[in-house]
Amino acid sequence: MIPLRDSAHSANFPIVTVIIIILNSLIFLYEVSLGEAGMSELVYIFGLVPIYYSDYHVPFMGYLPFISSTFLHGSWMHLIGNMWILWLFGDNVEDKMGKRRYLLFYLLCGLLASITHFLLNLNSEIPVVGASGAVAGVMGAYFLMFRKASVLTFIPPFFLISLPAWIFLGFWALTQVYGGASGLLSTGAEQSIAFWAHIGGFGAGMILYRWFLKGGYPVQPGGPQLPAA
Repeated sequence: MIPLRDSAHSANFPIVTVIIIILNSLIFLYEVSLGEAGMSELVYIFGLVPIYYSDYHVPFMGYLPFISSTFLHGSWMHLIGNMWILWLFGDNVEDKMGKRRYLLFYLLCGLLASITHFLLNLNSEIPVVGASGAVAGVMGAYFLMFRKASVLTFIPPFFLISLPAWIFLGFWALTQVYGGASGLLSTGAEQSIAFWAHIGGFGAGMILYRWFLKGGYPVQPGGPQLPAA
């Protein structure tokens, strides 16, 4: 399923979301400029390699990769997919949090996503990169904040339907749980998708978002009752 647009409108221009998108794009352009060998070396330095930490051989970059890995991407499609989702859902979340809170929220979700991946892949020698975990945090916040919104969705090859946001995002979250659980149960090769980073980020977004909202939004047991706009 490919989301095309959502029905919720933000009152302010999402400057932080745009800056994050531009920064990720510029970093990826730099990655590409290094060539295949240089890009691989960069990914092993700034990407998150779990076994470096589980074997107590912390690299010279220290624990920076738990955050720096969220600004690296492995391919154009990886970058475009993450940034498109961030553009669709990030503007509304930023609007309700404000610029500084939103930036802190985004980075914290990315960090918790990295920690989740590390804890469930202690022996992995494969570097994980991508903004997916941080973006998943934004999706988790949106999932609860804009439950009445809808998402225009393209389902290849021919279907174009409008889905409630909670169904679209809930289905996405369930596919990540299924993928992560399948990886834990399998004894074969390591997964190429960091499902548990996505799950960790999504869960972090759902739990933490209410502490980052701007004042004046009532929080009810089921989440803040925000207009879908």
